[in-house]
Amino acid sequence: MEDTPAKGKKRPPSAAEAAARSAMLLLAAVVFVGWLVVWAVFPTRTYSSTWAPKLATLTGFGKQAIRMMLFVFPVLLVYVVACVYLHLHKEGDPDAPSRTRGGFSRRMAAWRRPLLVRGPLGIVTPMELAFLLMLLALLVWFYSAYVTAEFAKIRIKLPGEKLWQARLEKAARRLGTTGSLCVALLFLPVARGSALLPLVGLTSEASVKYHVWLGNLAMVIFTAHGLCYITFWASTDQIDEMLKWAKTRMANVAGELTLLCGLAMWATALPRVRRRMFELFYYAHHLYVPFVLFCALHVGVTAFCFVLPGVFVFAIDRCLRFLQSRTRVRLVSARLLPSQAVELNFAKSPCLRYNPTSTLFVNVPSVSRLQWHPFTVTSSSSLEPDKLSVVVTSRGSWTRKLYETVSSLPPSGGHLAVSVEGPYCAAAASTRFLGYDSLVMVSGGSGITPFISVIRELVHQSGAAETVQAPRLLLVCVFKTSAELDMLDLLVPVTGGLSAISRLDLRIEAFVTREGEPSAARKQPGREVWFKPWPSDAPVAPVLGSSGWLCLGAVVASSFAVFLVLVAALQRFYIYPIDGDTNHVYPWAARTMLNLLFLGASVAGVTGAAFLWNKRGSVDEDIKVKSVDGPTPAMSPVALFHWAGGVERELESLPAQPLLQATNVHFGHRPDLKGMLLGIEGENVGVMASGPQGMLEEVATICSSGPPSNLHFQCISFTW
Repeated sequence: MEDTPAKGKKRPPSAAEAAARSAMLLLAAVVFVGWLVVWAVFPTRTYSSTWAPKLATLTGFGKQAIRMMLFVFPVLLVYVVACVYLHLHKEGDPDAPSRTRGGFSRRMAAWRRPLLVRGPLGIVTPMELAFLLMLLALLVWFYSAYVTAEFAKIRIKLPGEKLWQARLEKAARRLGTTGSLCVALLFLPVARGSALLPLVGLTSEASVKYHVWLGNLAMVIFTAHGLCYITFWASTDQIDEMLKWAKTRMANVAGELTLLCGLAMWATALPRVRRRMFELFYYAHHLYVPFVLFCALHVGVTAFCFVLPGVFVFAIDRCLRFLQSRTRVRLVSARLLPSQAVELNFAKSPCLRYNPTSTLFVNVPSVSRLQWHPFTVTSSSSLEPDKLSVVVTSRGSWTRKLYETVSSLPPSGGHLAVSVEGPYCAAAASTRFLGYDSLVMVSGGSGITPFISVIRELVHQSGAAETVQAPRLLLVCVFKTSAELDMLDLLVPVTGGLSAISRLDLRIEAFVTREGEPSAARKQPGREVWFKPWPSDAPVAPVLGSSGWLCLGAVVASSFAVFLVLVAALQRFYIYPIDGDTNHVYPWAARTMLNLLFLGASVAGVTGAAFLWNKRGSVDEDIKVKSVDGPTPAMSPVALFHWAGGVERELESLPAQPLLQATNVHFGHRPDLKGMLLGIEGENVGVMASGPQGMLEEVATICSSGPPSNLHFQCISFTW
């Protein structure tokens, strides 16, 4: 008889489950490599003379169906396999630390250490650089193979046309085809809830970097594509071609509109523009909708199959985000700190599981109806199963207005409508921390918030599994003023937990850089504000229920199947009879618009149905949360780190002593990060950094240079 796992602990995966997950990873890798091989073979004679005729004979389908089979189906298959893999993946495996501690990151440590730190690419590891170089090599091969084949069979079509002009036209056309390879990958990194990101251990924030790389490559290629065509038309007295919209071939006007949309997004995404005028960048990036629309109209539905998988996955993710954002969530309380930071505490469904460093997007209509801001989740779903918390520091107009709005409410109650998207995270991030002998967390200002969730998760892990030994922890936090020291109060949940934190081997080194000595001003303790719920409020819950990954895979497969049925019916019963007539050809634009309409209908219909079905199952949980109306008596938060005249404030509880004894506060200087990091003993030391770009680069440089091969760097950056 099989032993039943203890309550609250998860059964370790069996050998069969581990083998099944390994097989899924292998299948996903083989299919993805095969997809890249198809891209590499596509511009060669092997495809045009051998593969394409055989596929047409064997399947009996047209060119559009073959493109879908070769370029769309493999990516969606990998996506569905990733969903099943993540569904079977058992987080909280008690044997994971023992399996990973000895071999964690050792085989791949050299590939994950920072290689390039300061430069246009940001902080880059050898693995990332290798993949970037392979992508560039594929692009060069793809373009050169196409151009070589085109030049070999070139013919002069126009009277007086010169050879160089004919070659320029062919080269310009194939630049557009090459850019489609970048667009095929462009949307995958920005699908926040995608199963592909956690499959390879990426977060939605970290993957934005790859979206930037691909976007820059695509726009360089498309700009060259457009300029080459303009040069060709001008040199052959065909400049009027810029105003033509052909009925059954490339629509030039649509291509020009695509390029203009892309240039607008590209210009506003430049770092200098994005950081100074973020809202301009944000709203300009919504031009991706006409960009995709005009791109499809420009190349036609058959060539659009190249970029369809990324667009399809992003469309499903965007639809789910929209549906989740329509729900008003239950805001339970807020903790106001003297440094004008506010901790928002939401009611959470117990079935919602997330990992440390997860990100939640928050919208407060009373502050701004359109603005969505990302914040790191500071709570632990293991330690606090019914609550989800984020911390908002006053750094801009939106955050200051939010603090003023919350602080103006009476402590006994109030209403504040809030909507959220997420949380988004990488798979198994929490168990990764247990694989280190020591863990160093370096933060600057509000960059401490990701580490609050890490510490709370380690508190739970150290208490939940007796065989698990938590790593030695060093938290190095840098603040500008002593008022910001109250951010350390957030290490302790509102419900308490000081005695649990004392189980950790934790040392805190806090540095106040703009004050030479403790401030003599008396700091007021923080206070709590409790909110009254509206009848429509609901807890933060998984958008597709407790079996979200499995349901997401079913949504992707079902919506694609519906799309194929609709397109096949359109082709067989409407378009084919017209195309079969030798005197008529069905217009490209109409056919493309119908395909896009079916794409939107299949995605919206299936995704909406899945969302509503799963929402029905959470009605009972919603009722339980709504039954709690009004504030619940709770202990006032313990203010640990308020300073008055250089003397610590009198403690409200003795259990705070271990945490205070582990904390050293330094005034008037920055930390010697190099000395601290190189002085850490142990064969396997994790180094996590979160904060300003300069601090991230400094820590990355220390971890990448010289002898500290035991230092494993991980960057948590929200600089988009």
